[in-house]
Amino acid sequence: MPVSLRRGRVTAILEELDGLVRLEVDGEACVAYPGLTGPVAVEDDVLVNVQARDLGLGSGGFDVLYANLTRGLGLAAAEGAHVMKLPYTPLQAAAVHAEEGGELAERLEGLPVVCCSLHSQVAPVCAGLGDGLRVAYVQLPGGALPLPLSDTVRLLRERELVATTVSVGACFGGEQECVGVASALAWAAGGRCDAVVCAIGPGIVGTGSRLGHGGLAAADAANAASALGGSPVLAARISSVDERERHRGVSHHTEAVLALCTGRVTVAWPQGHDAPDWVEPRQEVDVDGWEDACAGLPLSHMGRGPGEEPWFFAAAFAAGRLARSLVA
Repeated sequence: MPVSLRRGRVTAILEELDGLVRLEVDGEACVAYPGLTGPVAVEDDVLVNVQARDLGLGSGGFDVLYANLTRGLGLAAAEGAHVMKLPYTPLQAAAVHAEEGGELAERLEGLPVVCCSLHSQVAPVCAGLGDGLRVAYVQLPGGALPLPLSDTVRLLRERELVATTVSVGACFGGEQECVGVASALAWAAGGRCDAVVCAIGPGIVGTGSRLGHGGLAAADAANAASALGGSPVLAARISSVDERERHRGVSHHTEAVLALCTGRVTVAWPQGHDAPDWVEPRQEVDVDGWEDACAGLPLSHMGRGPGEEPWFFAAAFAAGRLARSLVA
């Protein structure tokens, strides 16, 4: 499992965001996470990981800054940090974890937890939850690990549809770091959040098989929420036009997630759309007005928007709306 590195020079800084820099190295698109590798500037001498671009990956077709040889050496660990992210790898870095000082609830007391198998479900879920709630977004491994890569979450924070962010396990870059999904949910409940949205990051680890995909993180979230006394809601993955038969109708990913849910979980189902008999237990949800509620939010699934995949986004919206009805 070799790492494909090359040495280069930063030729342009395109965008500087909180926790993320988009840049070019020798004219090639690249992203950097300054929290890991330090600040970056034009003319810096850097090492970049080029493997995703070399492989032509659709959702990862850019280089990633691996080390800044000009200004990124000798960086100190964050103050008070000693628990490692990505431990025993070349990118291990200590981070302060919420479990070390935050109040963790013993029970979730019915806290609604929406479980998504794709990052593209997050925006319509949050639109369904609506304004006026303290919502925690919890990112689980299964797609991109850096939380700052998500422009969607950044916009949801700006729109106050998400109040705080948590990166779990190998994920990093959230406002809070947590060791696992159970402690992340306990932290959210202890922090008086009204609801939690769990999802993987942009892009999904996939092998084309029933069990070999990152979307199964939704089952982990649902099982933890159920065991701790929460109210897990599953966002169904629905498609009318996906060229892959395994994802048409209700995706085999959703079927696999349900098969692995050992506790109680409810599938939110958009009213007006026929459901297969195996989608159980489910609750039909009125999704009237979902397009207006999602206006201005990034809605894209495999490059397709709401005009092509209306039921995909309506189903995710239904999960948020159902969770809203469960807020104590």
